Amino acid sequence: VPPGHPRFFNQLFSGLDHHALAGRFLTETLNTSPYTYEVAPVLVLMEEQVLAKLRELVGWSSGDGIFAPGGSMSNMLAMNVARFQRFPESRSRGNWDLPRLALFASQESHYSIQKGAAFLGIGMDNVHLVRTDERGKMIPEELEKEIQRVKAEVGGGCTPRVPRAPQIPQCLPSIPSGLPSVSKAPPNSAADSVTWNPHKLLMVGLQCSAFLLRDSSGLLQRCHGVGASYLFQRDKFYDVSLDTGDKSPQCGRRADGLKLWILWKAVGSRGLGRRVERAFAATRYLLEQVKRREGFQLVMEPEFLNLCFWFIPPSLRGQESSPEFWDKLGKVAPAIKEKMIRRGSMMVGYQPQGSRVNFFRQIVTNPAVTRQDLDFFLDEIQELGWDL
Repeated sequence: VPPGHPRFFNQLFSGLDHHALAGRFLTETLNTSPYTYEVAPVLVLMEEQVLAKLRELVGWSSGDGIFAPGGSMSNMLAMNVARFQRFPESRSRGNWDLPRLALFASQESHYSIQKGAAFLGIGMDNVHLVRTDERGKMIPEELEKEIQRVKAEVGGGCTPRVPRAPQIPQCLPSIPSGLPSVSKAPPNSAADSVTWNPHKLLMVGLQCSAFLLRDSSGLLQRCHGVGASYLFQRDKFYDVSLDTGDKSPQCGRRADGLKLWILWKAVGSRGLGRRVERAFAATRYLLEQVKRREGFQLVMEPEFLNLCFWFIPPSLRGQESSPEFWDKLGKVAPAIKEKMIRRGSMMVGYQPQGSRVNFFRQIVTNPAVTRQDLDFFLDEIQELGWDL
């Protein structure tokens, strides 16, 4: 079951939009890179316009940004820029002359935070994961305690860096009955940077990830630029600020902004908003059905598109007090998923989380998903797990 299929519920990049697909055909046909205006003039202008619009939706009237190959790399750019902003000398002298850096993130934060610490030489041992509440959200008081603990541990030689971008838990409380359109997203004035992946819920298609920066002082250029003379000549006849490639650690880059620009022009902000609202409506419907069916048990009430639940086969029902119950239940989701993959009927993810054993993590983003698909989803799990 490929990601474009309406019964692919495995990740957030499900679905296929034909407007964005046309943009992907164009970028492949043009085979150019938006690192200089001279080789991709229209694409560079489109990219700048799309980034400005995304920043506007976040709530910033100015700023900077660049497209990156995925959200993990966008997060790593944010970490690198944060280090450079505090310690500009790190660019030339590396980590040798810096104090020991410490990075604080939620224990439910994306795994790219730890990967980024390893990649940037900060070190995974210097990533401090802060406790979360039962909803998976960082506890501010615990963050303060952890900062003070680490400072005391290293005798004041540690410089904490706390990511201020929004923390999004893996499993989230009640789904809102209505969702604002994309054009009315709430401002995020507390964040210094935001990673936004239109290739997920907006269905632009892999890959399309934007790193947005509130700073408008040229921080990206100063952090990453080296001014290669064969690409970024300063005496060109046009405005050389349009040669944006030196803002990125990459040289060759895909023109990922084009497909988002075409999609946005085709359906508008209201159209994108309706897609988001439709996805929430589908999750609300599925939530109602899970609550009605025997053998389905919620992990917690969702507030986003991740619906997390266990399926309890008849052989385990009524045995919740048994010491073997949870160990046996943790083996159910992997067994059902193996059956569905061998059958080729659909795709859905499962995971453990903390002390919770494996549960299904179902996600709806594809506008092609119908209530019949959602009913089939639950019927299939029930059938495949009935005799376990």
